[in-house]
Amino acid sequence: MSQTQRLLLLAPDAMIRTPAFDRATELALALDLPLHIVAIDYLDLLSVAGLFAPEQVKQAREGYLETHRHWLWQQAELARRHGAEVTCEVVWGKDPYQALQHYIKEMPLALIIKDAQPEPAMKRIFFTPLDWRLLRDCPVPVHLVTDARHPRPRRILAIVDVLRSEDQDLVFNDRIVDAAVKLAEQCNAQVELLHAFDWTAVYASDMGIGALPLATGLYEALGEAQHEVFESLAERHGVEPRQRHFIEGTPLNSICTFAADHQIDVIVMGTTEHRGLDRRLGTTAELILQRAPCSVLAIKPQE
Repeated sequence: MSQTQRLLLLAPDAMIRTPAFDRATELALALDLPLHIVAIDYLDLLSVAGLFAPEQVKQAREGYLETHRHWLWQQAELARRHGAEVTCEVVWGKDPYQALQHYIKEMPLALIIKDAQPEPAMKRIFFTPLDWRLLRDCPVPVHLVTDARHPRPRRILAIVDVLRSEDQDLVFNDRIVDAAVKLAEQCNAQVELLHAFDWTAVYASDMGIGALPLATGLYEALGEAQHEVFESLAERHGVEPRQRHFIEGTPLNSICTFAADHQIDVIVMGTTEHRGLDRRLGTTAELILQRAPCSVLAIKPQE
């Protein structure tokens, strides 16, 4: 396959034009990258019927895929009329994440784009939705789109979760902010940088609630140290002082409130692989995806 980097839009299996189509088109134009659209189809009814009437089911499946290919080609043609370079295909596969592995391995992907899919709380406990698998395990940056308010983002919010002087944290935070700043430049958008310092959570995990009055000064000093790291990070990436936001509060509520109040179009944040109980219940990125009033761009640490 071509070694030119490209965007990959994972289209829904239903033939419905969703916000991700317009976002993918605008990003392809802004980033000057070709776009490949893929829809992964699978119908349980046809698979079961195929055990009894394989030839008829094969014809039915091919007819369904051909109808979907034609529809997808029409959507690609709309993007081409705007000046984007677009290719598309429809494939048959029961496991969308497994089917995506082919593209991840064979294509030099800059970004995977898809519509965010809300999931009921009980389902999240017992199953791993595709969005969560992409956030946790996919090595390529993932952009999950929630609305079509601004197909080309106007306001971008970079979130840094952990502020420590350790090399791996510094490198990862630099990647997150760099991705947000570059996206803002390419889209002619404004970038904001935010860190929510939840000193009570740090304190509770380290000391226990009973020692709070004795440790307050220590955690004020910790806040000052993290603020210095935050300012240094912003300086390295040329983020203006008025666009830096170091606030106290729980990360989930603080980020979602800020995003809503400032009409943010895309939250750029880091996400890493989690295991055990945290893997089932969700990380900060996954919880934000459930509540954020805008789209999410997940950046992964390099191996």
